[in-house]
Amino acid sequence: MEKQKMVFESGNELAAYAAKQINYHVMGYYPITPSTQIAENLDLMKAEGKHEIALIAAEGEHSAAGICYGASVAGARVFNATSANGLLYALEQFPVQSGTRFPMVMNVACRTVSGPLSIKGDHSDIMYMLNTGWIILFAHSPQAVYDMNICALKIAEKVKLPVVIAFDGFFTSHQKNKCQVFEDDQVVQNFVGKYLPEYQILDFEHPVTVGSYMNEPDLMNNKYQLHLAMEEAREVIPAIFKEYETISNRAYQYVESYQNEDCDVLMFVLGSGFSSAKRAVDELRKDDKKVGVVTINVLRPFPSKELIKHFKVPKTVIVCDRQDSYGANGGNMSLEIKAAMQEAGITTRVITRIYGLGGRDFYKDDAKALLLMGFQKDVKLFDYLHIYPGKIEQPITQFFKPIKETPDDFKCVYNEEKQIMEVKPFTLNQIAKMPQRLSGGHGACPGCGIPVNVNLLLSAISGNVVLLFQTGCGMVVTTSYPKTSFKVPYVHNLFQNGAATLSGIVEAFNQKVKRHEYPEGEITFIMVSGDGGMDIGMGSALGAALRNHHMIIFEYDNGGYMNTGYQLSYSTPLGAKSSTSHLGQDQFGKSFFNKDMPAIMAATNIPYIATVAESNPIDFVRKAIKAKAYAKEFGLAYLRTLSACPLNWGDQPNLEKSVIEAGVNSCYFPLFEIEQGKYNLTYDPQKAKKKIPLIDWFAMMQRTKHLSDPKYTKIVQAAQDEVDRRFEILKKRADDQI
Repeated sequence: MEKQKMVFESGNELAAYAAKQINYHVMGYYPITPSTQIAENLDLMKAEGKHEIALIAAEGEHSAAGICYGASVAGARVFNATSANGLLYALEQFPVQSGTRFPMVMNVACRTVSGPLSIKGDHSDIMYMLNTGWIILFAHSPQAVYDMNICALKIAEKVKLPVVIAFDGFFTSHQKNKCQVFEDDQVVQNFVGKYLPEYQILDFEHPVTVGSYMNEPDLMNNKYQLHLAMEEAREVIPAIFKEYETISNRAYQYVESYQNEDCDVLMFVLGSGFSSAKRAVDELRKDDKKVGVVTINVLRPFPSKELIKHFKVPKTVIVCDRQDSYGANGGNMSLEIKAAMQEAGITTRVITRIYGLGGRDFYKDDAKALLLMGFQKDVKLFDYLHIYPGKIEQPITQFFKPIKETPDDFKCVYNEEKQIMEVKPFTLNQIAKMPQRLSGGHGACPGCGIPVNVNLLLSAISGNVVLLFQTGCGMVVTTSYPKTSFKVPYVHNLFQNGAATLSGIVEAFNQKVKRHEYPEGEITFIMVSGDGGMDIGMGSALGAALRNHHMIIFEYDNGGYMNTGYQLSYSTPLGAKSSTSHLGQDQFGKSFFNKDMPAIMAATNIPYIATVAESNPIDFVRKAIKAKAYAKEFGLAYLRTLSACPLNWGDQPNLEKSVIEAGVNSCYFPLFEIEQGKYNLTYDPQKAKKKIPLIDWFAMMQRTKHLSDPKYTKIVQAAQDEVDRRFEILKKRADDQI
């Protein structure tokens, strides 16, 4: 046995620790709760010089999977981590990885698949992986997460298939245990050995084509070979587990059981529920109840032969499924266990219970109740555990009086000669008269810019409004079931698909009006995006812009993925620290410039683009009035605001307006508009004699305050040069009307 040390860490931390010890070449990733900590911990260790892994922050999980595939094709050792809808977003990439037989390792911190949105743990995501051709290991403890991550790479490279290590989100992923890890990274690297890929795209002496077009019978043969590789894995996995036991003194088999030799009732449970079930078994055994529990450590290939051996003695098997295959009277584990038993001629009674959806805890007493149920004669064979009946007769509570009639004090007329919208003068009193569509009582942090900016935007929009929010802080803090903070119709969809969803609403409205199925009238359709929504959702937004739907896209730029705990986004400033751009001997914060989203949107030639800030409210409202007019008459309008996040920016909530103002006066966030292709600089800090160096703005926030240290002078100068370059281009375009 090799020398080990005791640590007190979670499954996520141990997955990252194992990856660091292996020292993968590349990790492509996108942050999603509850797997994000894996990338965060690897980034922290990278900053401290503890590994050499290239950590590539993609703009979405689909691209992260593509990065991993590309790196594996190049002969690299590759790592990833994801959860829930992120897994589903990347799903079409996974059969490509397995079908071309390139190994890699991915951790899945299992989580509820929305909708409705929930970030808690169950198994509804991992079951989508069953038919992708990936080997799936399932860890029921943080120790198993560490051990399986080390074994997984060796398994993957032996059979030329990618491997998932799945574990329960927020249970195994976040709960800390005492665990053993190898003291010396070299022990791990010796165990996995050197990787010598048989084929790789960087071999110019033997050039290969990867992923060619293939018809029958070649495709049939390809899939058969994938089947053979999975069958080979049946022999390889236990052999590698046994080899790992010799260096760790920890044994893993396909199936792990407890007190099941003579049991009358046997429970099957996957993941972290296994430990609760074992405690229940101990208590019931004291009362002379012959009960036991069994789980599996390998989900694919499914260990049917090893599992059914445990089902011959008991009179009843209780299968606990932490997901449902809706309409099949059982989740995937129930269906596979029943099929295996039928094939083996075992007629033991099987009771299925769907449990723990949306992260509901599975306690020892729950396991006891289910085990005791197995002794009853008359019991439903399929049901849900812990549901409560809804009251159909209970009326829906409308918390707010709907806002349909609003002051129409803002006048905007299109000047045909100048080809611009002209807004008639207005006052702050007129702005204040507009009722707030987003109410108080939401859960946003003190000083959060989202409700401030949304209400400022809506103060300029008279009449009916339909809002769509992409996933993010703005959505989470305003719509906690069963209440809502919105007084107007509201819909949520995921980051990557918000603009497309609103496009569908807009065109459905147009069609219903055209077919006289809906009364004619004016509705302003607005998508609110932020927290990185215009990274992962950029493709969808650009598609809506190119189609030029009559709607407004409003982006609150808070400079990070704040709803998952502040990871770097493509709008995070150069040098800013975040949980995926740490400070350390090898890192200085984010390593690349923030993206210029207005310039990207300008390339689509939509009729109106503008930047706004709460520090300049009259300018903000004037542009919002224009955006509504353009959305009504010409097509899509895009507005972007600099939105404060005191929790993650590291400044004072009561000073946010001055921080936003400094961001504008440093020219980091210039205020301008692009109207029918014509640029107009609406505020020039130089002319106003308020321009400040970028470092003055950076110094106001903890996320960038470290850049005041002279050792970061080159970074600050690079950021200042880029800000100046962009501002000069903007001024030139405004002056020359380019």
